[in-house]
Amino acid sequence: MSEEKRMIADRYEVGALIGRGGMADVYEGIDTRLGRKIAIKILKADLVADPSFEAKFRQEAQNSARMTHPTIVRVYDSGEEQSVDSNGNTRRTPYIVMEFVSGTVLRDLMHARKLTSAESIGFAEGILTALEFSHRAGIIHRDIKSANIMITDGGVVKVMDFGIARAMSDSSATQSHTQGIVGTAQYFSPEQARGESVDARTDLYSTGVLLYEMLAGRPPFVGESAVSVAYQHVSESVTPPSAHNSEISAAIDEVVMHSLAKDRNDRYQSAEQFREHLLSAALAPAAGQPAAPVAFTEPLEGVETTKIDAFDELLGGLSAESAVTAEVEPVTTANTNPFETLGVEFEPEIVDTRVKVEQTEKSMKLAGLAWGVGSGLVVFVIGMVIFVLAFGTLNVNLPTNKNIEVVDVVGQTFEDGAAKLTELGLSVVEKGVPSDTVPADEIISTDPPAGASVPKETEITVTYSTGAAEVAVPSLLGKSEQEAKDALTSVGLILGTITQGTSPSAALGKVIQSSPETGTYTTSGSAVDLIISNGKVEVPNVTSMSVSDATNQLQGASVGLTVKLGTQEVGCANPVPQGQLVLGQSIAPGPANQHSTITLYVACNG
Repeated sequence: MSEEKRMIADRYEVGALIGRGGMADVYEGIDTRLGRKIAIKILKADLVADPSFEAKFRQEAQNSARMTHPTIVRVYDSGEEQSVDSNGNTRRTPYIVMEFVSGTVLRDLMHARKLTSAESIGFAEGILTALEFSHRAGIIHRDIKSANIMITDGGVVKVMDFGIARAMSDSSATQSHTQGIVGTAQYFSPEQARGESVDARTDLYSTGVLLYEMLAGRPPFVGESAVSVAYQHVSESVTPPSAHNSEISAAIDEVVMHSLAKDRNDRYQSAEQFREHLLSAALAPAAGQPAAPVAFTEPLEGVETTKIDAFDELLGGLSAESAVTAEVEPVTTANTNPFETLGVEFEPEIVDTRVKVEQTEKSMKLAGLAWGVGSGLVVFVIGMVIFVLAFGTLNVNLPTNKNIEVVDVVGQTFEDGAAKLTELGLSVVEKGVPSDTVPADEIISTDPPAGASVPKETEITVTYSTGAAEVAVPSLLGKSEQEAKDALTSVGLILGTITQGTSPSAALGKVIQSSPETGTYTTSGSAVDLIISNGKVEVPNVTSMSVSDATNQLQGASVGLTVKLGTQEVGCANPVPQGQLVLGQSIAPGPANQHSTITLYVACNG
């Protein structure tokens, strides 16, 4: 069989080579059973020779297959193909069948052009979303780098190679310093460089390196060898990315530098925290905006100013130590109403100005202080009145001790409800929960509830629906219809349509396929369609094929028939040679009972 038509597991047709790395080659392929395009990763022979690597690779492939998320390249299947080479030796080929992604590797995209800050932040958000999902599943990527990130034609991030890096890490002692490892060292965390154990925060450091590279157009550390780069990750300080790209804000700088802390305890502690801080920084205003309030320090034109002495100087001018008796005589003054020219009239207050006051030194000092404060207040009030009359209405919000009543926002969208609460001066805390009854983004409750009286800036927890909960489709293969229905009901799913299909191995009435597939996350209450075995197989037309090719196809895993050879010529007693062509078959092409025996008719030899 030609290389282009190479088959794996009698199901996956291997096509053109589309990628090559230090560990594996990736081919375009076709799943002949489901008729969909796939990618097939086949490990190289030098890694297959390491039994521990092979075992760990197989385990990690299984872990990756459990993760179904839009930002992660899905793994459909894995296994080991066995074949015999030209020397008669058995050759084992571990493989992984993955989702085929049409797009560009992030590494190639960065080489092709400079990414915008918005693109860089968007791609990092997708990577962190994938890591949040994988970390919750207990899987650490260990090899986040630009070569392991795909950007689809629609701009969606797809993280690849979950788990393979772990197997490489465990077998690192058998590997040399190849260019692939040098490239990976560029994204090493300090703990990786020191050979220490790694955890989820290691992935976050590598993501920080990648974010730095996307924003700055270069990695934080460069060197001539892996050792040089790794040393810098451990010992050297990082230059902020804004030093290489002036468009980067101080807020983004701070997020990147936080993610690249040498001590993992000083970094972000989860992918979710990293992502939230990054998105918050992306929304922060650019440097210098908004402008801070301006205090006027220059005197206003036409307004006379008076220097006010310091407090000690004000009181120090009063030097009498004994009681002093002062008599204030009435003084007749001209009309000094400053508002008369503006049309503002005041009713004069008649006051008896003949007052005898006995003052001590203390009372005189207090009187002077009161006079100074009072004068200041009078000047302020007069100035405000002049401003109002000259420039229009003044809206003054005086502080009050009144509480705020929480308004009812239940049933509104989170955006609308949060805006109303914020306008009241309350601090909104967001809390999303799944709900099978409340539409997505609709507010379910508030805490404190509507009608409660609370002080200004009180935190109000707004609980809203994130939509129906998502559940994983359970394994249904090999179950009867009723067993499958019970399994679906137990996780909150319902049985959808049932279609009959052929299978060489599944007994009559047993499930051979589900849609969505096992392990896929879908909305609670969704229907799952099944294909159930009809107890038959699809017999191909092998007429005009060689006896050997026809036999291999009919006895293969996809058909599973027993093959006999015979002739339709009466009285033919000579043995049937294997090299002849098939002239006919006892079972016509189409459906046939499983495990049937089929006779291939050939010409009589003489």
